[in-house]
Amino acid sequence: MADSRYHRIDHDPKAIETLLVEFFLESYLKPPRQITIDLDVTDDLIHGNQEESFFNPYYKGYCYAPLYLFCGKHLLAAKLRASNSDPAGGAKTELQRIIKQIRARWPQVKIIVRGDSAYSREEIMAWCESEVGIDYVFGLAQNSRLLQLIQSAVGRASQEYLQKLQPVTSFLETLLTPSEELKKQASALVKNSVWYCSFDYQTTDSWSRSRRVVSKIEYSCEEVKTRFVVTSLSTKKVPPGRLYTEKYCPRGNMENNLKEQKLDVKSDRTSTHTFAGNQLRLWFSSIAYILMNAFREQCLAKTELKNATVGTIRTKLLKLGAIITFNSQRVLIAITCACPYKDIFATAYNYLSRLPHFA
Repeated sequence: MADSRYHRIDHDPKAIETLLVEFFLESYLKPPRQITIDLDVTDDLIHGNQEESFFNPYYKGYCYAPLYLFCGKHLLAAKLRASNSDPAGGAKTELQRIIKQIRARWPQVKIIVRGDSAYSREEIMAWCESEVGIDYVFGLAQNSRLLQLIQSAVGRASQEYLQKLQPVTSFLETLLTPSEELKKQASALVKNSVWYCSFDYQTTDSWSRSRRVVSKIEYSCEEVKTRFVVTSLSTKKVPPGRLYTEKYCPRGNMENNLKEQKLDVKSDRTSTHTFAGNQLRLWFSSIAYILMNAFREQCLAKTELKNATVGTIRTKLLKLGAIITFNSQRVLIAITCACPYKDIFATAYNYLSRLPHFA
């Protein structure tokens, strides 16, 4: 509270949220044709009597469960939430706010919203379907009805796998004594059979309409793995295999972004008592990540650190021993000539000094 004895910083939450998206928009020289917005949640463990702290059985501790939205490596939103909230709670509101701001600058951009099965909710999917130029690709939890609908595809995957396995097994049996162990060795030499299929599906009561579902079936000697994805993208636009591998699977890259947030810029230091204070701390770490990502993209693109994590960049490039002298006209940083990254440091500074906002 502003009248609290511990209150130190006044801030405007709406302005901060707008600024995060503005950073993203300014990173492009011209509007892209299409972007993908990823949603995910992580845990921020707490160690005290913080406001809105609850035990979460999935994360096995008292924590917050902040909602993140990314576009590639660009952070668009970091919303602190209590861990007893719905995993998709607030996702639709954040999408509406962010997409409205993006569309104000880029009215023609096509947008794909992507997330795991926590976000395949009627309200989110229906909103995307009601908007022009917005599609979605969400994971879908499997159930008995979905498994029944793919039985024919599972059978075809089984036949294909056995056709590949049989000649390898027969060949090995001519050299070695037939046994169960030999069959296992033969299966290790055969690639799993992967099939994709697409079909229309509607839940009994939670969905308002039938939607396209894509399934991945991976058949091996030991097990059958099945995954499901629900999407608004038509089969004519994206076939089942491409939709799963090219549109859905890349969402795993967001896990790396969350790791950078938590491990490298310490986004989990939400240890102040008030919930609002912890949200402000989360925004501080978010802006730190945005600045470091911009530095990586703008200044390190032609160096060996172009794909380095934020933590690696800090360790190798920023945490250097140096002598700093300054006067009214300049600041001089003298780095030892034995520094292994002095060339990268010079290159980064050269690019940084050319940026339009640097002066």
